[in-house]
Amino acid sequence: MNPFDSAVSLAQAVRSKQVSPVEVTQEYLRRVDRHDSSINAFVWRNDDDVLRAAKDAEAAVMSDVELPVFHGVPIPVKGLNSVAGQPNTFGSAGISDTLRTETDLSIERLQQSGFLLMGRTNTPEMGPMSVTENQRYGITRNPWDLRLSPGGSSGGAAAAVAAGLAPVAQASDGGGSIRMPSSSCGLVGLKPSRGRVPMRVPGWEHSATDGAITRHVEDAAALLDIMSIPDLLGWYHAPAPERPFIEEVGRDSGRLRIGLLVSAPTGVPVDDECVAAATSLARVLENLGHDVSPVQPRFFSLEASQAFLDLIVPAALHLTPYDEPDRAEPYLQALRAQALSRNAAEYARGVALLHLESREIIAQWGRDFDVLLTPTMACTPPPVGTVLQEKNANPTGFRMTETQMISFTFFANLTGLPAISLPVHRTPAGAPVGAQLVGAPFDEACLIRLASAVEPVLGWTTTLPAEFH
Repeated sequence: MNPFDSAVSLAQAVRSKQVSPVEVTQEYLRRVDRHDSSINAFVWRNDDDVLRAAKDAEAAVMSDVELPVFHGVPIPVKGLNSVAGQPNTFGSAGISDTLRTETDLSIERLQQSGFLLMGRTNTPEMGPMSVTENQRYGITRNPWDLRLSPGGSSGGAAAAVAAGLAPVAQASDGGGSIRMPSSSCGLVGLKPSRGRVPMRVPGWEHSATDGAITRHVEDAAALLDIMSIPDLLGWYHAPAPERPFIEEVGRDSGRLRIGLLVSAPTGVPVDDECVAAATSLARVLENLGHDVSPVQPRFFSLEASQAFLDLIVPAALHLTPYDEPDRAEPYLQALRAQALSRNAAEYARGVALLHLESREIIAQWGRDFDVLLTPTMACTPPPVGTVLQEKNANPTGFRMTETQMISFTFFANLTGLPAISLPVHRTPAGAPVGAQLVGAPFDEACLIRLASAVEPVLGWTTTLPAEFH
């Protein structure tokens, strides 16, 4: 087996008895043993449990029973998601490793589809940061350049996939946390629409979503199919797609109007390499027959953006109970204190403003353009250590690097629009740089069709970090 193969192809090989689930699992565990000390993607391992599950999966294959779609394929869980029988410390020194009693809905769907849960990946404490560093587990590094961050908050997930320690990884995105790591690590990062992937409590005022980080577009589509099975007990769920998302891979998109935006909605400078990523993807899409033209869309006002950053995110940090809150990162202590200094009327006013402005922003899709194309980030992957230091030094003020990292991503969370980061460019030093496509409401299908058309042209699935081949 090739550890960089798609999860879809691995699952097919398992079902056809070309390779056993035990062999697949053992190969990834060997790679974790060999390589993870240099990148620190995994913070908790369950080798014995996953090997037992692999042996059970092997027995099922040999008994010729009907198998679920991803039977026998291992997948790691992000360190912000809960699994019954596993610890979930949220990357914090202030939360105990007591075993959880409930499994998140998206993880249940992964298990039901046949995935074998293989360890837990690193994340910044509680998630509200664009790099993957914390006091408890330390720094996660980028497999393409160990001096650089893999991004956050799903940085451990992205580092694991980029280094071939797992075929795909479960992840989540509240302001860019799937797309920023995918951009930084040369991977595909699809953020689903609001309500597509069920959650018991939608985080950050319904801006956060679970999802996955993959190398192959077919995996992004197939995982979305299984993770988006509706939760009929929830308040709402996204409209059903016309057909399974996996059937969109390779399907013709028709001729689309694609708006190109290379200036940051936040007004911060955009690195030339990030502009180059977006313009490179624009050329490919033009060559595929689409109409690409510059646009200057309307985005959220400063007041609405600040409502999200200063009211919603700090308030959400109180949903996760600390055992020892004084052991939280300094910036988290400051944000939690900030939440307690604001009142319910301010919160309600901020949420109402986000709702109203979202309507005007979303209306541009289908009216002014069909898909929006941007850089994924306004900067290239930053050096490790710098963003956490910046955030602890100025937790409630302006921070340039972090703002550059989220400038093109967070509006898709606030509006609930689907978005995908594609690995389309490299810096002269070889660091990956992604470009982002943002689709119309609930139209992940369009993004998958576009991404699958671009993938063979740019050939990123066979472009791998040298030290991890």
